[in-house]
Amino acid sequence: MFKNITFAYPWVLYFLSVIPLMAFWFWKWGGNKSAEIRYSSLNVFKGFPPTMLERFRYLPVILRLLALAFLIIGLARPQTFSSGENIYTQGIDISIALDISGSMLAEDFRPNRIEAAKKVIDDFIQGRTSDRIGLVIFSYESFTQCPLTIDYSVLRGLLKEIKSGMIQDGTAIGTAIANGVNRLKESKSASKVIILLTDGINNAGAIDPLTATQIAKTFGIRIYAIGVGTIGETPYPFQTPFGIRYQNIPVEIDEAMLRKVADMTNGRYFRATGNKKLEDIYNEIDRMEKTKIEVASYRNAKELFYIWAGLGLFLFFAEVVLARTFFRKLP
Repeated sequence: MFKNITFAYPWVLYFLSVIPLMAFWFWKWGGNKSAEIRYSSLNVFKGFPPTMLERFRYLPVILRLLALAFLIIGLARPQTFSSGENIYTQGIDISIALDISGSMLAEDFRPNRIEAAKKVIDDFIQGRTSDRIGLVIFSYESFTQCPLTIDYSVLRGLLKEIKSGMIQDGTAIGTAIANGVNRLKESKSASKVIILLTDGINNAGAIDPLTATQIAKTFGIRIYAIGVGTIGETPYPFQTPFGIRYQNIPVEIDEAMLRKVADMTNGRYFRATGNKKLEDIYNEIDRMEKTKIEVASYRNAKELFYIWAGLGLFLFFAEVVLARTFFRKLP
């Protein structure tokens, strides 16, 4: 009750300065009324202890001063406020499609393409707050590593377990898009996104990438396509009877197809030629696909006038009753 109190009319509190002046006046002059009957000596009463009424003879005055103080505080309109924020979020549903084909072991990224992609994706996930994110992996075929979830710790754990060789080698880009669409088509979110990362050319799967993209467009899904790989050739590790040997292989990315996939869904195509570039691409997608948040602030006032005024009136009536009953005969 007495914490975080503010006053609508704080200037009224200046009248509280009258209270100590009234108390001083009563102490100095108000209690020294002359008796109507004079006695030659009061020594005869010295042996008698004071009665209870005599001990509390100043109680009516104290009650009157307290009543006046509470009424002044009440007139100043004491209030307490509760404040806060209502946050409305419109989450984004994101399906991340990651190529795990054998070519993702190429080392034009450090330590290689797939580990560099996993690191950047992990950072991307940590930067989200209220968005549902799912994870699709693909090579010769595609499957869902993690359905849409806001449990980012589970998602990051499943991301960490991904490695090349989990699926037969190949690059089924169309199947990966279709898998992502399958995860997002029932979503009620206003924004549905597939982030497709690959380093090759579609050479597997039962569905063509552009056909899958047309389905994505029908469901209002936007696709950001990322081609990973340096320009020209890149060192690739080959396992031989004498250990790992490196051989330069040409980087082949179907950029024309990926660009068309992005354009058909009002997305964008990006080319990543190194770790820093890949990181910048995900940061840009992160900025473009931020969750919309509306914050409504509120501040509710609770009036305490009635409490203070009620206390003042109670003490005032108590003082009147005591002054006219128990303390009526006291000087």
